Amino acid sequence: MRKIRFHICGAVLLGLCTLSPAFGQTNDTITKSQADDIVKELRLIRQMLERSIPPPAPPKPTTANVPIPSTDPVLGNKDAPITIVEFTDYQCTFCQRFHMATFPEIKKKYIDTGKVRFYSRDMPLDIHANAFKAAVAARCAGDQNKFWDLRDVLVANADKLDAASILGYAGKLTMDQAAFKSCVDSKKYEPVVKANLDEAARLGVEGTPTFVVGKSSPEGVNGTLVVGAQLFPTFEKLLDNMLAAKN
Repeated sequence: MRKIRFHICGAVLLGLCTLSPAFGQTNDTITKSQADDIVKELRLIRQMLERSIPPPAPPKPTTANVPIPSTDPVLGNKDAPITIVEFTDYQCTFCQRFHMATFPEIKKKYIDTGKVRFYSRDMPLDIHANAFKAAVAARCAGDQNKFWDLRDVLVANADKLDAASILGYAGKLTMDQAAFKSCVDSKKYEPVVKANLDEAARLGVEGTPTFVVGKSSPEGVNGTLVVGAQLFPTFEKLLDNMLAAKN
């Protein structure tokens, strides 16, 4: 932006420098040729200014349609009327804040009572060195029916997600550590995590955590985008309104 402004200022000065001889004449008139030059310079300056103004950004999406394979791990009743899908990064401090402060209340009031089913989508950001491998590890834990257990531990320990720490968490969850490590090292679930990233890009999701909240369907959910580590009242109002409309 500074570079563009520099060029524009240069153009304006150029125009003024070009015009100054005309305005510096001792007589009160200018020739037709001088007047034409002034008009040309002003048109040039206008064109440069117009080119420097960026086009308006497209509006950010407010809804999203997320297909959910039947094999995806689900928290809660798989036939619940409302679905929440979270795009998360296990190293994200805002994701951690949501899961420590807001998620327990959502789970107690809506998930445990059969009103909401909860799905997780991986969105490891490039700025977090351990996030991608942590996402793969959580998927590997699913092979031993420990996806949600390890996921909770990973979120709670967002600042300690090196390979040794993750292996230690698996051991504390009474998982077969050898099988778990073999799964992680094999990169078996890397395509799944990459597919989640592609899905996030397709939906226009730009940061974590981002949620899609809406009425459940056999294919998945077509719902409202909720961005950021919102507090429980935000989700409570949205979920209560959706449940009331469903009834």
